[in-house]
Amino acid sequence: MNKNDLISAVADASGLSKGDATKAVEAVFESISGALSKGDEVRLVGFGTFSVAKRKASTGRNPHGRADVDQGLVAAEVQGGQGPEGRGELIASRAAGRERVAPAEARPLLEV
Repeated sequence: MNKNDLISAVADASGLSKGDATKAVEAVFESISGALSKGDEVRLVGFGTFSVAKRKASTGRNPHGRADVDQGLVAAEVQGGQGPEGRGELIASRAAGRERVAPAEARPLLEV
């Protein structure tokens, strides 16, 4: 689903016009982005948590010679977050009728 699909779904579900649904979706995205840019965490119960984490600087390492590299990883702010508990089960329950794949530990490594 992309942004236009989301706007159409909001318009259909709420009875809003496409223009009003666009304004509503844009307002939600701007509110989330604004809170994150201030360093706040956004928690939407039943949907997930959005946050900004700080990554500290570190030294790079050449994998071939194992020597330290001057141009290491610089400190940065990175996006973080986590989905709601049970999202995996929700997705699996909606995939009814599709072929389900067994967990990796239950599948044979080689089929002969």
